[in-house]
Amino acid sequence: MRPTIRTTHCALVAAAVIGLTAPLAAQAMTTTRAEPRPTTVREAHLERMTILDIQRAMDRERLTSEQLTDLYLKRIRALNPRLRAVVTVNPDAKGIARDSDRRRRTDGARGPLEGIPVLLKENMNTADRQPTTAGSAALLGARPNQDAEVVKRLRAAGAVILGKANMTEWANFRDPRAVAGWSAVGGLTRNPYVLDRSAGGSSSGSAAAAAANLATVTLGTDTGGSIVDPAGLTSTVGVRPTLGVASRTGIVPISSRHDTPGPVARNVTDAALTLAAIAGTDPADPDTAAAAGALPADIGEILDRGALRGKRIGVWRAGHIGVDRDVDRVFEATVRKLKALGATVVEGADVTEPKELLGHLLPALLSEFKHDINAYLAATPGSHPENLAGLIAYNEKYRGLERMDWFGQMYFTEAQKNGVDLKDPAYRAHRAAATDLARRSIDDVLKAEKLDAIVTPTGLPAPEVGHQAKEGDTNPFVSTTNSSVAAGYPQISVPAGYTAKGLPLGVTFLGTKASDARLLGYAYAFEQAAQVRKAPRHLPSVG
Repeated sequence: MRPTIRTTHCALVAAAVIGLTAPLAAQAMTTTRAEPRPTTVREAHLERMTILDIQRAMDRERLTSEQLTDLYLKRIRALNPRLRAVVTVNPDAKGIARDSDRRRRTDGARGPLEGIPVLLKENMNTADRQPTTAGSAALLGARPNQDAEVVKRLRAAGAVILGKANMTEWANFRDPRAVAGWSAVGGLTRNPYVLDRSAGGSSSGSAAAAAANLATVTLGTDTGGSIVDPAGLTSTVGVRPTLGVASRTGIVPISSRHDTPGPVARNVTDAALTLAAIAGTDPADPDTAAAAGALPADIGEILDRGALRGKRIGVWRAGHIGVDRDVDRVFEATVRKLKALGATVVEGADVTEPKELLGHLLPALLSEFKHDINAYLAATPGSHPENLAGLIAYNEKYRGLERMDWFGQMYFTEAQKNGVDLKDPAYRAHRAAATDLARRSIDDVLKAEKLDAIVTPTGLPAPEVGHQAKEGDTNPFVSTTNSSVAAGYPQISVPAGYTAKGLPLGVTFLGTKASDARLLGYAYAFEQAAQVRKAPRHLPSVG
């Protein structure tokens, strides 16, 4: 299959804007409404409004879903050429919004997400005219014929699928030197706070779009920090739920033992409401049955400003403090705030990544990726490579298009060469050991100190955007995600402050299996008391 995009980088970016986002131009020509209705909710208000505020405005006829959708489409047209956060807009979005408005008038809202515009990460299947490529031109000819399970749940809840967000190509699993936020179909996502800084990966577009208010809320996926890390870099709330809380059916996979969808939002309220909407059991995803009950029937009951009172919160400093002065300053302010909110702060709650973990984790991941991506490709209609071997050949054939001069495909080739059947005893031993080691590294700390949760800095300030990473560069915060994701445990990053130059910093709450509701409550209490988030100013540079 020949690609539909030319192979030079400048042409690639132009084609991504003109070709894949052609619906943006169509939207620009059809912004009139059949039945205009005055509104008192303006663009500036939305930065401060939660989904609950928006619902009240729509119920009181101060705003319609169509008006809200049109406002976001205008913001995307204005801001996305700089941010490259959105790959496509849904040509049906305004029609869906009109249908939602009619339903509200006749039957009432189906729930908190009625009429709410949501952006999806571009690895989530939709059975409409929007492509699902995981950022790779190899899948431009793919034609999924069913929505991903989480998309079905969003539609059933009344949400407006606004479009799809850019991402690190193949969710950062093509090569260890992949460029965070870059994909062949979407270009390079930039941080809305400072445009020459990274929005992280792989849910980079989801985080940047949420931060820049290009949708009320977005969905990302997390395999190894891919929601939590970009949330920390963009002053957004990112939720990686317990494995199985939300279904993975219909999402381009890396590993069924790690992958999970989750929300990215500007506040904890919106993240919690969206997670509740996409959560639930799915017969096609057995892990969802095991995670049933992780969230209460009424998600609103966890949004309690006093949730931290009397709780024991462990402080994880080792490896994370003493690396960056701004991180240290913001984290110390966080610890003081937790104490002021009535939490018992327990020092020394450091999670030590077991030395043997990576030796088991990588072989398991390679086998899972080979199995899962082959199954996904086999089940997906359209014109595209049939399997992992075909993807490897495609990348070699179209090296310029896929920027193989920036980074290669080591994970792909290693998975093809060394990946084994998931019934293989060696694979099963690696996966069992990795999961057990990871769970014990967290649970032992929680149990020893009788902790309700652990808090730690989410990461360092956003690095410069681009592909100039040097050999040997390391991220001291990677252990935050390795243990937690291998265990299948939840994490939530919340805005905590900014560097002296205005770059966002977050803090992460993490816990044991099915502690999602408690963590959301702690994050909400901290957010409401700290009130640190500022809207991005789209500065060209900090230096």
